[in-house]
Amino acid sequence: MLTSVSFFTLGCKLNHVETASIVQQFIRNGFHVVDFGKRADVVVINSCTVTTSADAECRQIISRAKKNSPGAQIVVTGCYAERDPESIAAIEGVAAVVGNCDKHRLVDVVLQKTIHQLRSAESFVAARSMGEDNRTRAFIKLQDGCDYTCTFCTIPRVRGSARAMSIPDVHSELELLCKSDCREVVLTGVNLGEYKAPSGERLIDVLRLFEHASPNFRVRISSIEPNTVTQEIISFIAQSKIFAPHFHIPLQSGSAEILRLMKRRYNPTRYADLVHRIKDSMPHAAIGIDVISGFPGETDELFEETYTFLTSLPFSYLHVFTYSERPETPAASMHTRVPERIRKQRTNRLRVLSSLKRRDFEYGELGSVRTILPEHYEEKYDGWVGWTENYIRCIVREPKSSAKTPRTIVLREDNIVGLLPTSAYPAYSALE
Repeated sequence: MLTSVSFFTLGCKLNHVETASIVQQFIRNGFHVVDFGKRADVVVINSCTVTTSADAECRQIISRAKKNSPGAQIVVTGCYAERDPESIAAIEGVAAVVGNCDKHRLVDVVLQKTIHQLRSAESFVAARSMGEDNRTRAFIKLQDGCDYTCTFCTIPRVRGSARAMSIPDVHSELELLCKSDCREVVLTGVNLGEYKAPSGERLIDVLRLFEHASPNFRVRISSIEPNTVTQEIISFIAQSKIFAPHFHIPLQSGSAEILRLMKRRYNPTRYADLVHRIKDSMPHAAIGIDVISGFPGETDELFEETYTFLTSLPFSYLHVFTYSERPETPAASMHTRVPERIRKQRTNRLRVLSSLKRRDFEYGELGSVRTILPEHYEEKYDGWVGWTENYIRCIVREPKSSAKTPRTIVLREDNIVGLLPTSAYPAYSALE
């Protein structure tokens, strides 16, 4: 009889949200959840396929699962399972491969002991993480799928077309959240800015619903495409009482030529205008940026365009991805490939720039009054660690027995995690 299950999640926040929902399904069906690495009857792996290394990591996790839980049913779901089910099913020990649109039926797959047939996504399936792991943050999946045709991306293929939660269901989720103990809610989606309910409402309408409810938690928007961040959204968040002044806006390249090759829906001028409009409305806002290094055709000169462009922007941090060829994407067949060594050099250089920008942002916030949401206690700091509304990781030096409730603090050099003296980093010009 199958009684225990463990989970391992790779990739984006949306995957983690969906795993949290799957966990609750297994619990409702009488399973006992154990930590990954401990022996379990069933091991569920929620995969990612955004890069080659993500695929490789999934295979490594399968090997670990076989070693830690001999004879267990290993079930692989997620984007890698969607993209290449045959390869995964051929791995010894894998009992089932389940596509994204059926991952909410994993319990049925396990109990029936079937190799599941993948089918195309047709409808929206809700998912949430409501702090079951004793954290104070909840994640809500509002949107799934993508209709964009970015040449480097396989997500539209593995996630399907864009679809979204209905407004009545948003109301139900919001009511549930207001009754919970969560202190922060993160709104997520594959392409969140393209949220469109079956009845026609857009993302701004969802934001207004949350604001009107006056909940006892703050709300954060996850990654959102630059062409979908309207002035209406900026102005709304600037005056909001509950929404965090934090935007994560993918750029991918600061070169107009590379953006054209990527088939992105903006150019550097429009992107810069967006960032400056956000900072004009919310000077303390955190802005995170995704960048891809080493895209096909990115010459030294075009990379320098990206680097120079980024140095001119008032952002807070970067997420840098080394370009990875994805099967069946247009970019994978482009012949002007950048050598791996050059890709990694550019990635490292951009990550140093990210550290510099984060340092500058955090030093600029010293002396400001912020609200920190304690999340977990860390012995090395003798206190609680959490994030401010504008995404600065801070310490509250209080006993472990203290309640995990929001605290108002003044930002200082000694309560920002990882803040190094300015002498620890060179100036931007020194990197040239």
